[in-house]
Amino acid sequence: MASIIALLALLFAAVFFTCALLLAAFIGSLLYMVVLHHRLKGAGLQREETLLSTPLPPDAELPHVVVQIPSFNEGGVLRRGVAAAAALDWPRDKLHIQILDDSTDETAELARTVAAELQARGCDVVTLQRTDRSGFKGGALHEAMQKTPYDYFAIFDVDYVPPVDFLRRCMRPFFAEPKTAFVQARFDFLNPHENALTEMQMVTLDAHLGIEQATRCWAGHPLPFNGTCGIWQRAAIDAGGGWKGDTVTEDLDLTYRGWIKGWRALFLTSVPVPGELPADTQTWLRQQQRWQDGFRHVSMRMFPAILGSHDITPSAKVAALLHICMSLNQPLLLIGLSAGFVAGLLAPQLVPLLLTIFFVTLGWVVFCATTFLRAGHNFIRGGEMSPPRFALVLLRYVAGQAATVGRTVIVFLKKAATKPKPIVFDRTPKKGG
Repeated sequence: MASIIALLALLFAAVFFTCALLLAAFIGSLLYMVVLHHRLKGAGLQREETLLSTPLPPDAELPHVVVQIPSFNEGGVLRRGVAAAAALDWPRDKLHIQILDDSTDETAELARTVAAELQARGCDVVTLQRTDRSGFKGGALHEAMQKTPYDYFAIFDVDYVPPVDFLRRCMRPFFAEPKTAFVQARFDFLNPHENALTEMQMVTLDAHLGIEQATRCWAGHPLPFNGTCGIWQRAAIDAGGGWKGDTVTEDLDLTYRGWIKGWRALFLTSVPVPGELPADTQTWLRQQQRWQDGFRHVSMRMFPAILGSHDITPSAKVAALLHICMSLNQPLLLIGLSAGFVAGLLAPQLVPLLLTIFFVTLGWVVFCATTFLRAGHNFIRGGEMSPPRFALVLLRYVAGQAATVGRTVIVFLKKAATKPKPIVFDRTPKKGG
């Protein structure tokens, strides 16, 4: 009996160590991104400047652009978003706006009203309202594409406010590099200092965009579309198999399907588009849960295709797999802690070793995450936040991650206790003040 207990203890300890090692590798990839960012920044920013200096053809020769604004029960924020799209500087006869409205509340009537007001001013605005939400945002984008013959689609979540010159700037790279799948602008924030939660989101998203996204672009790694503030061309969407609604992160899904087909994208650090951050904890937690779920859906779908591709280099495969498997952090953490706890109960003599591994891993995670977040803040905001204030934001970040893990456990237990349910897109409500 004692030998069986000892064997089980070693087995659980091995699981704990494996999870700690994988977690350290995933988080370590963020530190690698910081190093790579500093190495590639000069050439990357120079290339961006060159592409944004590409001359545009005369207005008569510019292509038609369709601005797509998905909406579901967004309320008054819809008017602001559509008005910003209608104000974009582009030939009036070549700017077309689609309000993709799946609303089931008073927003549906507001969408029709806003469209009618802009039509009276000579804008080409249509409201495409579906009787069901099949495919959610991906389904709405897919159906809307079939209703227009044009080749370029600028996509904005309804709470984002693009600057007037957005199209004049972001369409230029397509003329310099016609095989660009999409151009992704850096989204910025309308309410970054509303409270501690929005400040924490500003710091984490600046790191994601300024370090992770920018570096992926510069290094030629797969660049995920962020779902908003970008322009796709139809050929790339078609090559990737079109928008699909069987995942809650349709943007990540299409990105990887197109990337495997050889299409590459561009991230622009110097074109910010402000949008609204969720300002209450429950809304933010639901958003994080949706993103985590979506990453897992895409990773399970794309892992075999990436691994089995003969056209992708080994280094690019590693970069892609580390990226899409990042959603395994939380499961690894939960499995590892549970296994370590059981191993310690079964074999108390292993506790010192288990604690050493735990604290070494914890220290590594904190170091990598802090370096990553500060590097992003320095790059995007010029280090405007003082170290003490930044430390408070980090504490809020740790608390937020702990809350996210707790929510993941609760959601998992609820799913395990009930029958499987179809995928549901849980929108992030915005105030639009």
